[in-house]
Amino acid sequence: MITGLHHIAIVVRDFEAARSGYARLLGVEPMAQDGDGAQRAWFWLDNMGLEVIAPAGEGPASVRVRARLDEAGEGVWLIAFTVADLRAAAALCERRGLAVSERTERAVMFEQASTGGVQIALMGFPPLPSRAGPPLSALDHVVVRTANIDRAVANFGGRLGLDLRLDRANPGWGARQLFFRCGDAVVEFGASLKAPVSEAPDSFGGLAWRVTDPDAVHARLAGAGFDVSEVRQGRKPGTKVFTVRDAPAGVPTLMLSAEPAPQPA
Repeated sequence: MITGLHHIAIVVRDFEAARSGYARLLGVEPMAQDGDGAQRAWFWLDNMGLEVIAPAGEGPASVRVRARLDEAGEGVWLIAFTVADLRAAAALCERRGLAVSERTERAVMFEQASTGGVQIALMGFPPLPSRAGPPLSALDHVVVRTANIDRAVANFGGRLGLDLRLDRANPGWGARQLFFRCGDAVVEFGASLKAPVSEAPDSFGGLAWRVTDPDAVHARLAGAGFDVSEVRQGRKPGTKVFTVRDAPAGVPTLMLSAEPAPQPA
C-alpha cells in the first residue's frame, strides 16, 4: 500500500528565518508555495521532501497551522506517505480503524485521535525529483516518541502496513525502539522502559539526515554558523555522526553516514 515517505512538514512562526535556515542546513534552495492562508517552502531530497509551513493571512491552512502552533509550538507536525492508489489506500485504512479528517483528490489526512496522536497523511502522487546532491543526500529516519509500543505496532504496522524490521530493547539506555521501513527511510519509535504504558499521545522527535561525507558537512555547517557537536563514531561500526544543536524550529537534528565508511585498499 505505502510505497515510501512523501514528506515531513515542520510548522514555524518565523517563515523567513526557518526557510533560510533549512536552505543553509540542507544546502538546497526551496520551491515556494503560498495559498489557503499559509506560506510554504519545499525542499526536495533524494527520498522525500521537507515542507516548512507558517500561517499567513486567512484560510483553512492558516487555521490548522495556528492551532498546531498554539497547542504544541514549532516543530515536526506531519508525516506523509506516498501510495500508488490513494482512494484504495484510504479505504483500506478506514476499514482498519483510521478515521479520515480531510480528503482531496491528492491527499488524505487522518484524525490524530485514531493514529495515536501524530498527524499522518497519504499522498496520491510521488515526491518531486531531487534538487539536492552530495554531500547531504536523504532523510535516514524520523523519530516518534510513544508511551504505548503496542499501539504504535497496531497503527503503523497493522493499519498502515509498514514493515517492522527491528524491535529492540536496551536496558542500558532505558529504552525500547521499533524501526519501520518506509521505502528508503525509517520511522523509528522510542519508548521509555522506566515509564508505565499509557494512552498519552505520541509525539514527533527529531530528524536524522543521511550524508555521504560527515566531516565535509560538519565543516560546511560550522562555517555557516551552526552550533554542531564533534564528529563521533556511530553505533554501527565504521559510521560517523554529529548533532546540530540549533537546527531551525528547534527540531532535534542528527547527521549520519548510514553505511560503514569504505576501507582503504
